[in-house]
Amino acid sequence: MPSLFLRLFGWVIISISAVACATAKAEEVTVAVAANFTAPMQKIAQAFEQDTGHKALLAFGATGKFYAQIKNGAPFAVLLSADDETPARLEKEGVAVVGTRFTYAVGRLALWSKNHSLVDDKGQVLLSNTTDKNGFKKLAIADPRLAPYGAAALEVLDRMGALAKVRPKLVQGDSIGQAFQFVMTENAELGFVALSQISIDGRITQGSAWVVPQNLYTPLKQDAVLLPVGKDNLAALALMKYMRTDRAQTIIRTYGYSL
Repeated sequence: MPSLFLRLFGWVIISISAVACATAKAEEVTVAVAANFTAPMQKIAQAFEQDTGHKALLAFGATGKFYAQIKNGAPFAVLLSADDETPARLEKEGVAVVGTRFTYAVGRLALWSKNHSLVDDKGQVLLSNTTDKNGFKKLAIADPRLAPYGAAALEVLDRMGALAKVRPKLVQGDSIGQAFQFVMTENAELGFVALSQISIDGRITQGSAWVVPQNLYTPLKQDAVLLPVGKDNLAALALMKYMRTDRAQTIIRTYGYSL
C-alpha cells in the first residue's frame, strides 16, 4: 500500500507541475481587429484560448485609425487589417515585422436593409428616384478614408453610375461596424456592410440584402501582420500560426469569407 500511495502521489505532483508549467507559459496578446471581422474573431479567440491556453485581447475598429495608433506607439502585438495595403505600408515603414504578413481572409461587400422588401437581388434600389416604401432617404457607408469597405462601397456606386444620385443621401460611420449600426438602428434605411455582419453559413440572418458581385470592386484582401510588440510574445506568435489552422479557417468560411 505505501508503495502504491507513493506512486499515486507522484503522479499527482507531476500533473500539478504540468498544469503549472502550462499556465506559466500562457500569455496574452493584444490584437487590433478590423471591424468587419468582429464576429469571426470573437469565435476564433475562444477557440484559440481553448486550444493553446493563450488569451487574445481584442480591439475592434477602422483600419485607418489602427494605422495611426500603431504609428503613434499603441501597444498592439498583431494587426488583422481590412486590407492588404496597410500591413504592407507598416512593414515598409519599419513598424511591422518583415516577413510575417499574410492574407487571412478575402471579404465580401453587401448592400443591406432591415426592411425585408427594400433591397432587390441586383441592387437596383440604388438607382431609385423614390423616397417612399420602395426607396430610401439615407445610405450608410464606412468612411472611405479610414475603412477599405467604405472605399469599396464608393467604387461600387461609381461603377453602377449611382454615385452622383446617392451622394446627398450618404451617411458615414468611422468603420464598417458603425455603418452596420446605422442600418441596424434604422437611422439609415440601407447601407453597405460586410457580408460577415449579416450572414451565417451563407444565409442572410434578417432583412434584405444584395451580395455585391466581386467584379464591381477591388478584392478585399485582408492581411495579418506581426507588430514589434509581439515579436517575442509567445501568444502573438501562436495566434499568427493559429489563424491558418483548419479550425480557424472553418470559422472564417462560415462568415462568408474566402481564403
